[in-house]
Amino acid sequence: MILASPRSRGSASGITLDHLLAYAAAQRGDDIALIDPPNRAAFTAGVPRALTYAQADRAVTAIAARLCRLGLQPDHVIGLQLPNTVEAVLAFLGVLRAGLIASPLPLLWRHADCAAATALVGAQGLIAAARIGATDHGALAMDAAAKVFTVRHVCLFGARRDGTVSLDDIFEDTAPSWERPIRGADAAAHVAALTWDVDAAGARPVARSHLELMAAGFEVMLEAPLAARGVILSSLCLGSLAGIATTLATWLLTRGTLVLHHPFDPAIMRRQILDHGCSAVIVPASLAVRCAEAGMFRGSAVGTLAAVWRAPERMATCPAWPGGDRSLPALMDVTVFGETGLFAALRGDDGKPAGIRPGAAPRRGNPLLIEAARTRSGTVVVRGPMVPRRPFPHAGAAGPDPRRDPDGFLDTSYPCRIAADAGTLAITGPPASIVGVGGYRFTLARLQEAVARIDPAAMIAAFPDALTGQRIAGMATRRDALAEALAAGGHNPLVAGAFRPRRSADSRNAA
Repeated sequence: MILASPRSRGSASGITLDHLLAYAAAQRGDDIALIDPPNRAAFTAGVPRALTYAQADRAVTAIAARLCRLGLQPDHVIGLQLPNTVEAVLAFLGVLRAGLIASPLPLLWRHADCAAATALVGAQGLIAAARIGATDHGALAMDAAAKVFTVRHVCLFGARRDGTVSLDDIFEDTAPSWERPIRGADAAAHVAALTWDVDAAGARPVARSHLELMAAGFEVMLEAPLAARGVILSSLCLGSLAGIATTLATWLLTRGTLVLHHPFDPAIMRRQILDHGCSAVIVPASLAVRCAEAGMFRGSAVGTLAAVWRAPERMATCPAWPGGDRSLPALMDVTVFGETGLFAALRGDDGKPAGIRPGAAPRRGNPLLIEAARTRSGTVVVRGPMVPRRPFPHAGAAGPDPRRDPDGFLDTSYPCRIAADAGTLAITGPPASIVGVGGYRFTLARLQEAVARIDPAAMIAAFPDALTGQRIAGMATRRDALAEALAAGGHNPLVAGAFRPRRSADSRNAA
């Protein structure tokens, strides 16, 4: 195996995510690598595909060759906004193979958010799907490009459109002619991806190297019994550290088959689990118990269920997992602190979350990939191989990261306390002034400013929610008009949706 263990950090210093794909293609080229959702026609263009490692490797090379021929240079930033299909995985790896930096943009970002983010990091190109659901993402990408002078190229899957570069023919290029850029011995320590976090100042790019992304994947892989060459089903898109670590990195490290599920259709997921013999499933934590109660895993080969907590403060109220039920898979909690880091921990026989124990003691002899502590002010700080070491040098960055202390700990801003009974860190809420809805993070003050610019009398606030962590709700005299104005201004649909008319409690109960 090309990368046997994260313990061999020195010998793995030159290994990148791209190397892992190339190695798998050379060793097991005829084995299935990627499988599309069977219902992809319902949310985007194209027929469902199942690609071998050899086919995936050729498609990645074709994308890299296309980007280089456009004149893009090493370390140029490329924004990606794609649904959970094989193209999302191929485009991400194609950008890396070309020596560029991949910056996946959250799917619910619209042109205002996309334009602001691409301008902040000086992105040179965008890769998007022509359609995701009812939204014309091709038009959104072109609108963002028109507003950002650094964006030179918009590449699309799913349609041919004037002024864009179509990538639909990459699957037809069976032997792309292209010479890969020469990489140095420190290639794995180079910035591979930018994901997007939110703090009091707004959206902030978080840079990670190949080694840091692989360390996050190892955190998941070493905690759970993920079999080599197993079949992993993931409903997480590659728009965040959580998605990249649990989906892309674990797939490449195990050299298995990755089955993609565009969230969320329980009947389709059940069909995928059975049809492909999935051995591991990755879902948002709010769906884990619901899936078990619905019999999602009955009669299946699923041995591990990864529940991803993007609102870690909700873990304290989650129900116990019926660990004694051998018909259910083992449950692994993946606790995510924005884009700073994540912890993976299997639940014990009591079915309760194991929690995050401060200190540096490795679990079961495995290397320590992330370490947590509590500050005197009561927030969680983390350090380790997956934690980003430096801020990306964009227009808003100056000097070292102010959140990092002299011991190398990075402050997540999540408030916590020490649980008296277990000695673990209990997360008590989201970071101050930050709203998290289903993995999307907002600065409350900026939401209020955006609403006030349109209607000074309107109000917007955040409330706890058992399913999404928090929810946002608004009050206005003309709710529909305000919702339409927010949508027209390119704001996230979750923000515009806060002002949509709601059914009364009686009508919800009747339904």
